[in-house]
Amino acid sequence: MKIGQIAINAKDVERATAFYRDVLGLTFLFQAGPNLSFFDCGGVRLMITVPEAEFDHPSTILYYKVDDIRAACEAIRERGGEFRDEPHLVAKMPDHELWMTFLKDSEGNTLALMSEVR
Repeated sequence: MKIGQIAINAKDVERATAFYRDVLGLTFLFQAGPNLSFFDCGGVRLMITVPEAEFDHPSTILYYKVDDIRAACEAIRERGGEFRDEPHLVAKMPDHELWMTFLKDSEGNTLALMSEVR
């Protein structure tokens, strides 16, 4: 079994679509009506949507894996992203270090970048 799609709550789908396309740089796939927008994230589809009442709550944190966390942060900052911290070491593993940093999307959802540095 694998993940096929992840839903991300948005108050304003147009604003969120611009953030995920223009700031994060994800590949836009298609839009279905005014309240659904879809992106490719390494083979997993992200759905940006205005949630129905029963699903209207903060999203879980998505951790986007990047090769070079500092370069990814700089690119996202240049496109208007604002990080709440700097990339920092989380754990030293036997064969790599795990680095992370966190930011908010246009809808207030927390996102993270992670990098496994050898």
